[in-house]
Amino acid sequence: MIVAEQKSLDEIKTMLAPYQKVLIVGCGTCVTVCFAGGEKEVAILASALRMATGLEGNPKQIMEATVQRQCEYEYNEAIADKLKEVDVVLSLACGIGVQTMNEQFPEMLTLPGLNTTFLGQPTEQGVWVERCQACGNCVLATTGGICPIARCSKSLLNGPCGGSQGGKCEIDPDVPCAWQQIYDRMKALGRLEALLEVAEAKDWRTSRDGGPRKIVREDLRLEK
Repeated sequence: MIVAEQKSLDEIKTMLAPYQKVLIVGCGTCVTVCFAGGEKEVAILASALRMATGLEGNPKQIMEATVQRQCEYEYNEAIADKLKEVDVVLSLACGIGVQTMNEQFPEMLTLPGLNTTFLGQPTEQGVWVERCQACGNCVLATTGGICPIARCSKSLLNGPCGGSQGGKCEIDPDVPCAWQQIYDRMKALGRLEALLEVAEAKDWRTSRDGGPRKIVREDLRLEK
């Protein structure tokens, strides 16, 4: 899932300073799950902004809405009429949702209310940990299902660095060494011999290099 966290109230107030009528739009998928931008968070932020701007002597008109998926045009159509009533939109979606809103409604500026952080897994209540960097060339088949790109601090492909001690990463004693985890996993699977194969240098062309990535499924496209 995409993990994000809300910007500080001060930063949001600074962004909204030039505007009087604001529509806060949440998203009902990833950012709802990580408690950053769902309907509840929209209501809390709207209340905080009304109170803060009122106390400062410049009360703003704050409207609220939440769509199921802000990254898809069809869901955003439900709030098209609301845009006619405001000066600006504050999106509590990930960065994809913010850009979708700006593309779909170019006459209206949509500002980001969240900082999009990583692709992560909820490991316990209130805790999300990065698990994938969306590099476009998955190596999980050779590492026991544990990603060395995202979970090793140096994204190493052929074992741990010299700083790993006692199964912990050198950057922080609370961070487990990904390669220790990979070793333990492969041992449990009876596949340690697979780690003897030297992995070639990673082809990063499938990652961010070369501009925005795109996947096209011709079998799913509508005929034009």
